[in-house]
Amino acid sequence: MILVLVMGILSVPVFADGHDIGLSIRYFDKRIYYLAEDPIFVQITIANTGPSPYRFVLADDRAFSINFEVRTMTNLPVNPAETLVRRRTNNAQVFFREITVESGESFSFTENLRNYTLLDKSGAYVVQVRMYPELYRMVTTPVGTGGYRETSYLESNRLSLNIRPPALQGPGGLPQAMDMETNANLVREKLPPDQVVNYILTARQKSQWEKFFLYLDLEAMIVRDAPRQRQWLAESEEGRLRMLARYRDELQKEVTDGEIATIPMEFTIERTTYSAEEGTVSVLEKFKTGNYIERKRYTYYLRQRDDVWTIVDYTVLNLGTE
Repeated sequence: MILVLVMGILSVPVFADGHDIGLSIRYFDKRIYYLAEDPIFVQITIANTGPSPYRFVLADDRAFSINFEVRTMTNLPVNPAETLVRRRTNNAQVFFREITVESGESFSFTENLRNYTLLDKSGAYVVQVRMYPELYRMVTTPVGTGGYRETSYLESNRLSLNIRPPALQGPGGLPQAMDMETNANLVREKLPPDQVVNYILTARQKSQWEKFFLYLDLEAMIVRDAPRQRQWLAESEEGRLRMLARYRDELQKEVTDGEIATIPMEFTIERTTYSAEEGTVSVLEKFKTGNYIERKRYTYYLRQRDDVWTIVDYTVLNLGTE
């Protein structure tokens, strides 16, 4: 299906009917956000608690189905992102599909807040989403005297958002990490290899991503793969920083090297050996998979630089189930 949209004048909203349909939002990967252009992913969920199926249309370009309402703590609206304005004011074809949410079910998708809102100042904000079941467009039928109205929409709950000033640069040119619990800068300590591995595995069990990445040498992890190594060598310094940021994001989403990011239900450090510069730590890790518990032996390879041990590689041996 194709719909041609010509955007009109923004004016008075009319709320959607259907009290049995709920719209909720949450952060997909809650963490500390900075002024830098790192994504702020928000998961949007439409839940049907009514007795009948709920149908709506969802644009392939979600800018024509949702809108982020972001305000400062003094209730001032935040300007939309320039790219969003261009997309919505362009007279173009908008592709969409019909979605059916059955009774008792929900439908979710994730969007990057930065694609919708210009967050160019540090501070505290309130975030809310409006979803347009009939797409984001203006209706030319006047309402009252000389006014126009939007298509009906659903409103979500509100989220608080804190944008921090640019972070201090840490190892490898990436922003220096902060502890989500204490808001203190995380600093690599002079831990022995087995404690380094224990640190990252415990952090992963608690979903503390900043701590998980603290002792990972991302550059060394990238160049383990031959194609990535060739790309790394061909990149400029700026390109390498982008590769590091992208690799970190893909690790967190388990798109690449997913085994090191999988959460173990329990682990036991079996053996540690190391010399002045290199070390290995063997760990028995257990994972819950359906009705079974998978057993795997991870071997982490570490390297010492400036008296700090970091993980540069790993291997996995499957030991079956129990």
